[in-house]
Amino acid sequence: MPSSIEKQKFFLTHKKYAVVGASTDQTKWGTKILQWYIARNKDVTPVHPTNGDLEGLKTVKSIDELPAPKETALSIITPGKVTIKILEQAKAQDIPAIWIQPGAADKDCVDYITNNEMKNYVLWQGECLWRDGDGVLHSIAQEPASM
Repeated sequence: MPSSIEKQKFFLTHKKYAVVGASTDQTKWGTKILQWYIARNKDVTPVHPTNGDLEGLKTVKSIDELPAPKETALSIITPGKVTIKILEQAKAQDIPAIWIQPGAADKDCVDYITNNEMKNYVLWQGECLWRDGDGVLHSIAQEPASM
């Protein structure tokens, strides 16, 4: 199984991102994660079942509506009972990389990740994009280009 840092690097090398859990509430972590992507000029799509746009970006109602799910890394910042449903949808859509923010995964989520062989591409063990993302991006930038 890849290490946590290897999974973080893999996640952050994607060209497209989606955020589930952002809202109009500027104090919520979902919105802060969406703003993190925007501030770094990442191609990000907010996923929200009722809001048509968040932070000036058009939303999709579910990850089933993502235009290129197999090329999109997914950030999840939702309660565990919602996260499990998102994980099921993500597996069905072949989402290649998933970062679950701290507090968004419960035991059922961990069991689902383990039982569905998702451990190689899901971050759920306390990794935090807000805290760790810039350091990971910096380390990716420092790596020699592949031949």
